[in-house]
Amino acid sequence: MAFVTEEQIQQFHEDGFLVLEEFFTTEECDAMREQIQKIIAKMDVPPHCRTEFSTHEKEQLQAQGSADYFLTSGDKIRFFFERGVFDEKGDFLVPKEKSINKIGHALHAYDPIFKQITHSSKVQELGRKLGFEKPVVVQSMYIFKQPRIGGEVRPHQDATFLYTEPLGRILGLWLALENATQENSCLWFIPGSHTNGITRRMVRTPPGTIPCTQFIGSERTYQDSQFIPVPIRKGGLILIHGEVVHKSELNSSEWSRHVYTFHLMEAKDTSWSKENWLQPTPELPFPPLYT
Repeated sequence: MAFVTEEQIQQFHEDGFLVLEEFFTTEECDAMREQIQKIIAKMDVPPHCRTEFSTHEKEQLQAQGSADYFLTSGDKIRFFFERGVFDEKGDFLVPKEKSINKIGHALHAYDPIFKQITHSSKVQELGRKLGFEKPVVVQSMYIFKQPRIGGEVRPHQDATFLYTEPLGRILGLWLALENATQENSCLWFIPGSHTNGITRRMVRTPPGTIPCTQFIGSERTYQDSQFIPVPIRKGGLILIHGEVVHKSELNSSEWSRHVYTFHLMEAKDTSWSKENWLQPTPELPFPPLYT
């Protein structure tokens, strides 16, 4: 594991993100990739759960927010698909392992490999170095960024979806399981953009309402020139402040860009919004990071 220095932590506070190369080993990355293939092999997707995933706001509200499958996925391992991978009958047009956009949102709780990685001693040590006193894991995702069809993720802040009071209590950990380059759609950030608060939130609508979620407020307008690309090698980790603006482009390359990512919240003196789409459940309260 790369040692995290005070200078790096200061850089994180200045930029809102930090690259830590070689944080995980090749063997750890390969174990996660092998495990996800086993999960896919057992995947049973009922037709009514074949919810295409889109990052475009209106389509997201229609295709995800209105679907109970998404809204109740916080304490389960569920599958979300790229656009255009099913025919009119709901059958796969591509191999099923090439059809998935992401798997979420509780790999950290229910799969032994991902649970071990999430609570690994080096992640716990990193949390302590960053000053987390009572961090909890709120969600996890395996993101595929499939070759040629891996969809664009528009500029956003994670706190739009994972809102806390006060702000500044959410941290994303983004682990590259393959090299992430500009060719296969690495992340792009606006350095320092985590200091401006948020202007948009995705909230639950009243029970029984369609769609199940809605956006309140509006996203700021960003210029492409504000963003910098942040490539990272396999095994590297990117720390993502909950309010830093980031995006990724469509993956038009021949290579996938697999990632395991999860979010921590500092639970001490923090209120998790009851309007967030993601809520702890009796079956899965947000588990403490420190074991």
